Amino acid sequence: MKEYTDNTFAVITGASQGLGKAFALELAKRKHNLILISLPKQNLNKLANLIETYYNVKVAYYETDFSSDANLKSLTSYLKEKYAINILINNAGTGGTKKIEDVSLNYINNIIQVNIKAITILTHQLLPNLKEQKKSYILNVSSIAAFSPLGYKTVYPASKAFVHSFSLGLSEELKNTNVSVSVINPGAMKTNPEITARIKKQGFLGKLTLLDPKKVAKYSIKKMFKRKAFIVINPMIWFISILLPNWIKIPMMTSIIKREA
Repeated sequence: MKEYTDNTFAVITGASQGLGKAFALELAKRKHNLILISLPKQNLNKLANLIETYYNVKVAYYETDFSSDANLKSLTSYLKEKYAINILINNAGTGGTKKIEDVSLNYINNIIQVNIKAITILTHQLLPNLKEQKKSYILNVSSIAAFSPLGYKTVYPASKAFVHSFSLGLSEELKNTNVSVSVINPGAMKTNPEITARIKKQGFLGKLTLLDPKKVAKYSIKKMFKRKAFIVINPMIWFISILLPNWIKIPMMTSIIKREA
């Protein structure tokens, strides 16, 4: 495990692939030092070494599982002790497409733990560190699902609605400080082959709304540095999700999502 104690660092969770990896590469291009965080056995060391060599920035990494409160406490204690942090990107998340009656309690708890508790604990614990820097930024990754309840994904959209609400509330609370808070609500992304294949089962709409993580990361980082609280990634889909009444939207989206189950 590499450690650095000088200069400021950007913390990125869920950094081993997909949008998290895209965030890391985008910030490295801008010459920001990084702390990459992901689950164990995700080849994070190789990614850290590659970014460090190619972009000539400092890259540390930390492997842990957010499904444990003890792991979150260990992580935040370690980060607070070792690093000066000026960017926190809460990207890690989990979900799935299943009937609620078919899932285990562990499945439900894991979504709540990773999507809700982890982002809250990380933000709460690292905020004092962020406030010590001249300018700091928090970027939280919600989902377009935050605006529409969905059958077969019941817990996931609710968890992302929390992220959206938490982010905008915190942004207002911290608006007169050195810390800005932003939230993005992207749709489906080509994060890995399994997720991409699952989304394509949704048919035309799924393929139409599939986003490129590199483009999402570049746009989000640009808006984050402009201290934009709510960053709209896909205006058309967001507009539809807001305008359509629930009695049309929920059955329509659930019928599409059901193809994944």
